[in-house]
Amino acid sequence: MKNKFVPLSLLTLGLLSACSGTAPTAALPAPQERFARVALVPLEAGDTPQSLAQAVGGEVLSWNDAGCASGDEANCTAMIGVNEKLSAQNLHALGGRTVYVEPNKDVFSGGGTMTATMGGRISMWSGGQFSQLPENTALWQKIRLEEAQQLAPKLGQGVTVAVIDTGLDLQHPAFDGALTDPSDWYDFYSDDAIPQDEGTSGDKGYGHGTNVAGIVLQVAPEAKIMPLRVLGPDGSGDVVMVAKAIFWAAAHGADVINLSLGSSENSKSVQFAIDWVTLKGVLVVSSAGNSNLNTITYPAANASNGYHSGNYSLSVGSVALNDVKSSFSNYSSSLKMVAPGENVYAPAPDGRMTSWSGTSMAAPMASGGLALALGQQGSSARLVENMAGNAADIYKISANGLYKDKLGQKGRLDLVQFLGHASD
Repeated sequence: MKNKFVPLSLLTLGLLSACSGTAPTAALPAPQERFARVALVPLEAGDTPQSLAQAVGGEVLSWNDAGCASGDEANCTAMIGVNEKLSAQNLHALGGRTVYVEPNKDVFSGGGTMTATMGGRISMWSGGQFSQLPENTALWQKIRLEEAQQLAPKLGQGVTVAVIDTGLDLQHPAFDGALTDPSDWYDFYSDDAIPQDEGTSGDKGYGHGTNVAGIVLQVAPEAKIMPLRVLGPDGSGDVVMVAKAIFWAAAHGADVINLSLGSSENSKSVQFAIDWVTLKGVLVVSSAGNSNLNTITYPAANASNGYHSGNYSLSVGSVALNDVKSSFSNYSSSLKMVAPGENVYAPAPDGRMTSWSGTSMAAPMASGGLALALGQQGSSARLVENMAGNAADIYKISANGLYKDKLGQKGRLDLVQFLGHASD
């Protein structure tokens, strides 16, 4: 496996100084604290978390001074939560350095629709072989899952996939033995250690993370899921929550991070977190969004940005079983690939099972596929490139003519082709 991230610890104000070469460190805000804005402030020699918090008028949320000594500006930054706009006095106290400030509250949302009300069904979990649910037979045949699992007989063993989402139904029997140790879990939305999928059947986001995690495990049954909650029952969450969960996932041993969420805003704070964890070899998979637009949501849109993180980041859109672009899926020349994302049957809260549709359901198929490969070879290098570059060509389908070169480098996920070239 990759080199693991240095574990996060609670930030102790006044004990850290800039340019000491430590990894990003995060502090959890007081319960229910949700900042209006988040600021990224470049560090200078002599800075301490306490002095910088006072200068900005906020609370230090993460402190990354690993690149200060070498002059690496991207890794010499603090993330600070603020509720007021920075004043002239604040800027003067910061000595003229460039500060990036962005909105924080409810910037991100999870994308998907429970399809039980549209011809699907809700049922109770009945046990059995979780990876062979008959409701998904056609889906798995499309991406050639059975053959792929024969090629990767470890089935993702030893691989941790962080699902950063609405949380999980932690007591669902389908997840029995499939989750990481509870010490690795966190609920950044409620600020506690129990990332339970909360809400009622009428809430937009309720069950979203439970479904996503269930899809990962159907593809890679021996992988472990690290549940991290950043979205509320309405499916929305803050920039700070998402960024801190990404740092947390890497610090606690995640090999793959699944982000079935997105924003129309390009959050520098979230991309900052992604850039950092991908430097450590963590793979990040993001959904493309469900607005049928010729643009994809962030952070998926940054997966092809040409920076180092692009080699370890994957954007995923959705197609139907006939390989035609899903009516809801966003598309773009920067999209790396697509996967089946319609009527995917998986666990639901309260021990139930149901199906969801969305690019949120396509992304965890790719995350599970990456887990299969990691379980066999251990190295994350080139896996994203090889998965996208060995997808099935769907551009010969006439209905996709309007989307030429906008449904991925090649097209739809093919796990057999991918695994055959995963070590190239």
